[in-house]
Amino acid sequence: MDLIPLLAELGVFGSTLPQKYGCAALNNIAYGLIMQELERGDSGVRSFASVQSALVMYPIFTFGSEDQRNYWLPKLASGKKIGCFGLTEPDFGSNPGGMITRAEKVDGGYVLNGAKMWITNGTIADVSVVWAKLDGVVHGFLVEKAFKGFSAPETKNKHSLRASVTSELILDNVFVPESHLLPNTSGLKSPLMCLSQARYGIAWGVIGSMVVAYTTALNYAKSRIQFSKPIAAFQLTQAKLVHMITEITKAQLLVLQLGRLKDQGKARFTQISLAKRNNCEIALDLCRISREILGANGILDEYPVMRHAANLESVKTYEGTHEMHTLIIGEDITGFPAFE
Repeated sequence: MDLIPLLAELGVFGSTLPQKYGCAALNNIAYGLIMQELERGDSGVRSFASVQSALVMYPIFTFGSEDQRNYWLPKLASGKKIGCFGLTEPDFGSNPGGMITRAEKVDGGYVLNGAKMWITNGTIADVSVVWAKLDGVVHGFLVEKAFKGFSAPETKNKHSLRASVTSELILDNVFVPESHLLPNTSGLKSPLMCLSQARYGIAWGVIGSMVVAYTTALNYAKSRIQFSKPIAAFQLTQAKLVHMITEITKAQLLVLQLGRLKDQGKARFTQISLAKRNNCEIALDLCRISREILGANGILDEYPVMRHAANLESVKTYEGTHEMHTLIIGEDITGFPAFE
C-alpha cells in the first residue's frame, strides 16, 4: 500500500489517458516500458498498476459519461481511490459470456446479484467495475465498496502473486444508482476491449521478469567457480545465456511493433493475444533456465528467480489462458472457431 502514492506521483496510473483528467498522456510504448519495469520488481506490483490503468480507468474513460470521468479519473490517477475489475466468475473463467451475475432495473437504478472471483485489488478497492447481464445484455456498473450488500473477502494461501491482493466480489441485492451505470457499454465486446488493454500491458510486463532471470543467471555464472573456472566459461552455460538474451530481444521487438500499431490505431486483438501468449510462455521458460544455472541456490529467496517463476504461473493464466489465446489465434488464421 505504501507504493501506491509513490506510483501515482510518477504518473503510472492511466498514463496513456489525457492530461485533463490528471493523467500523463503518454504513448503506448512508454506505457509498456512502465509495465516492464514494474514487473522487473514484482508481477504483483505490475498487476496493481495494470488493473488500475487498463481495467478501471480505461473503461471509465471509454464507456463512462463525462461526469463519471471527471469524478473518478483524477482520483484514480492520484491513487486516492483504488479500483478493481469484476468479470470472472467462480464457474465462468474462460467463458465470460456464461456469466450469471444479473442486474435488474428498479426505480432510480439497478439491483445486482452474483459473485466474481480472482479479482485483483478487490478487497482494497473503493470502486469495482462490475459486469452483469441486464435483460440478457452485458453492461458495466460502478459499484462502490460502501454499497449495502457488497463485500470483497480476500483470497488467502496463495503460492503466487503474494504481493497482490486477490479477492472474491459478492453482490447480494446491491442497489446501484442510475448514475453508476457505464452508459456506453453494451454487450460482451466492452469488457473484452478492456482485456485487450490489460493483455497488452502483460505482454510488456513479463519481459521485466525475463530480464531479472537473465541478469541474475549471468551475474551468478560469472562468479560461481567450478572446475577451477567460472561456470560462465563453459559452453553449455553460454548456450543457455545466449538463448535467454535472444528470446528477450525477440519479445521486446514483438511488443515494440505492437505498441507502434496500437499508437496508430491498427493493433488487432489477435495480435495482442499472440504477444501475451508468447511472452508469458517464454518468461516462464527463462526463469526455469535461470534456476538451472543457479543450481540448488536457485531455490533460495536470496535470489528472485523462483518468486518470479511462481508469479508467472498466474500471469500465464489470467487475462486469458495460454490455451484460449492459442484458440483465438487459431481461429484467426484458419477461419474455424474451435472453442466448443
